[in-house]
Amino acid sequence: MGDILSTSVSGLIAFQQALDVTSNNVANAATPGYDLETANFAEAAGQASSTGYVGNGVDVSSVTRAYNALLAQQVNASQASYSSFNTLATEAAQIDDMLSDSSTGLTATLQSFVNSLQTLSTSPSTTASGQAVLSQAQALVQQLQSYDSQLSEVGSQLESQISTNVTEINTLASQIATLNGEIADQSGSGQTPNQLMDQRDELVSQLSQYVTVNTVSQGNGETNVYIGSGQALVMGSTAQQLATIPSAYNATVYDIGLVDGTSTVDITPEISGGSLGGLLATRSQVLDPAQNGLGQISVALATIVNQQQQAGMDQTGAQGQPMFAVGGVQVLDSANNTDSTSLTVTRTSLSDLTADDYVLTYTGGAANGGWQLIDQTTGQPVAMTGDGTDTPLEAAGLSIAVNAPSGSVAVGDSFLIQPTAAATAGLSLLLTSPSQIASASLIQATPGATNTGTGAVSSATVTNPSDWSGDTYTIDFVSPTEYTVTDDGDDTEVASGTYTSGTSITFPASDPTAQVTITGSPATNDTFTVGANTAANTGDNSNLLALIGTLSAATLDGGTTSLSSVANNLVSRIGTTTQQAQSNASASQSVNQSATDALNNADGVNLDQEAALMVQYQQAYQACAQLIQASNTMFDSLITAMTYG
Repeated sequence: MGDILSTSVSGLIAFQQALDVTSNNVANAATPGYDLETANFAEAAGQASSTGYVGNGVDVSSVTRAYNALLAQQVNASQASYSSFNTLATEAAQIDDMLSDSSTGLTATLQSFVNSLQTLSTSPSTTASGQAVLSQAQALVQQLQSYDSQLSEVGSQLESQISTNVTEINTLASQIATLNGEIADQSGSGQTPNQLMDQRDELVSQLSQYVTVNTVSQGNGETNVYIGSGQALVMGSTAQQLATIPSAYNATVYDIGLVDGTSTVDITPEISGGSLGGLLATRSQVLDPAQNGLGQISVALATIVNQQQQAGMDQTGAQGQPMFAVGGVQVLDSANNTDSTSLTVTRTSLSDLTADDYVLTYTGGAANGGWQLIDQTTGQPVAMTGDGTDTPLEAAGLSIAVNAPSGSVAVGDSFLIQPTAAATAGLSLLLTSPSQIASASLIQATPGATNTGTGAVSSATVTNPSDWSGDTYTIDFVSPTEYTVTDDGDDTEVASGTYTSGTSITFPASDPTAQVTITGSPATNDTFTVGANTAANTGDNSNLLALIGTLSAATLDGGTTSLSSVANNLVSRIGTTTQQAQSNASASQSVNQSATDALNNADGVNLDQEAALMVQYQQAYQACAQLIQASNTMFDSLITAMTYG
């Protein structure tokens, strides 16, 4: 039966334990991941007596922690989101700052080269102006290559950080699994090991800084951890391991694999959130597009300038030579290919060329010799012509020839085709003397001596230097609005048409290679002779003007975008990505702070509340002590009465 001594002792012990819990709360008020603990009192079972049940005191039935799983998940989710956007914003800002600098940025350097051409066009035979063009051309080459080198360095740093992140994730996963096992063992006693569970929750929180995390609690106290879009990382006391696996096409680029027994499954597309997700996003959304975009600009610059150089004549009277060399198309074989098939890929059309990468896979189907081309940016198949062997595959401004030494290709073999990625690294200036700049046109148009109209030659250029025959042609106006073009070599008519002032006359009609623009009002029987230019060094700037015009003309993206617009678009696109990431990071940080505050209010230590509890428990403890003293006095009185009674 309960008595004053035993019930008072139970209270003394219970309130001492409560004070221990309170003191532990106060001591850990600033400990990261610590959840408020509460001593839960339970009335001891009473004992029957003739007058009713008499209480037997109090017990501390359990010490529980104030853990809110929903709020904790919100904190982890917002932490993963913030970490991802912050990583993307930080890495992207490096590239944005590099390309958008007002004095050394991409558009500024490109414009300086165009400005030097415009200056030379005012006095094409001036050596100093010609030298300035070559100097600006060299500066442009060096700047583009500097960008490419810096981007490669950023890429190396990204891969290193990806590897480090994977190592950290594996370490945290192993620690969580170990704690799961210890928690399951200790939970068998009926009491939860709060300290171990706090440690595990803190590790899960740390894991959310690297990748999106979801948790599922088990009945034995263990927590299963899933990352990304649902890949199991920790199951009970067993931790799966992530691994960095070299890309099938480039061993220096890491994909993310999940080790499953003796095999490793590529889960890169499933990874999201956290710094690891941010690093992968930086690579796909900023780094690769920037490097490919710079390559597209390098190809466009070299193609436009070189074609116009060949359409002109330099100061020595020779046909212009290419000003720039540029890197070729990069083709990377898959490490999984099973035969020795290779590709020879060349660029054929600047207008159709894109900054996207492509994967060419042999499927064995009926179309295009069994080959399929997939755009890696859109994920969509690209229409092709040809079969790759008898006729090259043609698509996206590329010509693809298949070299199969064995005579056949294994189904599933694939190749990564990067039309522009390696272009900038191979960019160089070829001209060494200002006299090599082809300022003049290859041809000149001279009005007939007996002309009576007001027609005048505005420009005369070769549009297809490789097919230009070098013949002499005569433009004959059979009426003020009608003309014919005759090849003087064999006296055959090669073109005819209706004349409109300022509209170009192109010939031969079957394969136009020359273009003459006449303004004014020619009279009937007026003629213009078109032949080789014999005055290249006397101030002819027509080819320079044509070059300047072509550089600003819409020659890329299907004839919709100019070179300068492509450069501006690249800088703008990366700047927009950076700003959006910064804005999203700021918003996610705010959400994370709100979620963290809510979690702390729910399960964190409130020192004022603990102080109040401490006073309450202290008074109760003292009261129990007084009851024990009273019990002792009563016992002494009873002994005395029995002794002297």
